[in-house]
Amino acid sequence: MDPLIAFAITLALITLISIRYRISPFFTLIGGSILFGLLAGLSLDATLSGITAGVGKVFSAFGIIILCGAVIARLLQEQHQIEEIVTDIRQRIHNPPVIAGVTGYVLAVPITCCITAYIMLNPILDSLEKDPKKRNMLLYLSAIGAIISYALVYPTPVVIPLFDAFSGGMNPLVFDAITIPLSLVALAGILFFFRWGSAEGIVTDKTRIPAVADPSTPITGVVSSPAPVHWRAWVPFIAIAVSVPVSLFILQLSHMSMINFIMLVGAVTALVLSPQAARSSGLTQGAKHAGIIIFDICGAGALGFVIVKSGFAQAALGQLTLIIPIIFVPFLLAALIETAQGSRVVTAVITAEVLAGSSVVGAIHPIPLILLISAGSCVISYVTDPFFWLVQRTTGDDIGTVVRNYTLPVALVGLFLFIVATVMEFFVF
Repeated sequence: MDPLIAFAITLALITLISIRYRISPFFTLIGGSILFGLLAGLSLDATLSGITAGVGKVFSAFGIIILCGAVIARLLQEQHQIEEIVTDIRQRIHNPPVIAGVTGYVLAVPITCCITAYIMLNPILDSLEKDPKKRNMLLYLSAIGAIISYALVYPTPVVIPLFDAFSGGMNPLVFDAITIPLSLVALAGILFFFRWGSAEGIVTDKTRIPAVADPSTPITGVVSSPAPVHWRAWVPFIAIAVSVPVSLFILQLSHMSMINFIMLVGAVTALVLSPQAARSSGLTQGAKHAGIIIFDICGAGALGFVIVKSGFAQAALGQLTLIIPIIFVPFLLAALIETAQGSRVVTAVITAEVLAGSSVVGAIHPIPLILLISAGSCVISYVTDPFFWLVQRTTGDDIGTVVRNYTLPVALVGLFLFIVATVMEFFVF
């Protein structure tokens, strides 16, 4: 069967099964791998060998990173240090919508999972607003803020496979020097979208948040000076930040070695600073949560590897470039994969596998190329997206409201990134 038709059938069935049965993405992706391999003409043995190789490749790339991020997150949660981090931000930023967006943005990168960051922030954001409608706006903003940094800032599981596949030896600090300001512009645009600080917003500009460690304290009163920063809660993140230049300029590690090194430094720092009770629970619960994330991503690696092994990239991409301008190919491919299975990490892994070595890579500069794929991973965050259903459950809103306040803003971020990437490709690089 033509690989493009096989790919379309596989994505359609993955979408149908994901919506109807809501089973683990790992099994739907492994099943999709077998189906695609057989439809594309591979033998069962070759398909299963490709699945095994794809799972192993992704596990070796992400296993340490995600485990360390999950352990850090759990240790902070066990010691109520997430509340302290939010309190520190509250002392310096007095607008709850900004707090929600910024904390989601900040936590998603070192924790290496935007959904985990959202879950951790959920009970804390409840204390910032008691009005259900306004509280839900904070939850939407924290979710979108986490997605923005997760899709754009190195090192996250979304950006790592794209950077490794397409950067061509670029320094990751150079990449972040471009994408961090860009992501902050996108976050500011989303805050404007929700009309923060206006008369109809969640809080007026004159409202001040008390500088106290207890996040349940009502948002009233005026503070004269902020309380001391809870440095102990920030130390694992500081250790990660400090270890980046050390790994690059002193140890001279490769990109993949660097990301494993800095995450190990962060996790070890968090473990050393934690009491025994929190340490034991943090390791156990963190490993359990990391296992779920890792295996879902490994399923994506299996599908991506089988797709590449089938010759899809040469056949299908050649057809696509005859129909549409090449600048649209990575964007539309990522959007299609994201729509089918809902995970941005899975989208990044599969798209990187499919495009690597194709004519698209040589035709588009690495930075716009990565931005185009990140943009495509954002444009359709709907029923196959597990984050969509998590936001729906935590807010209690109907599906139409979630689409308006979650799917649409994330899509606007994707379109913004697409426009920026296109401008960069034609006028900058």
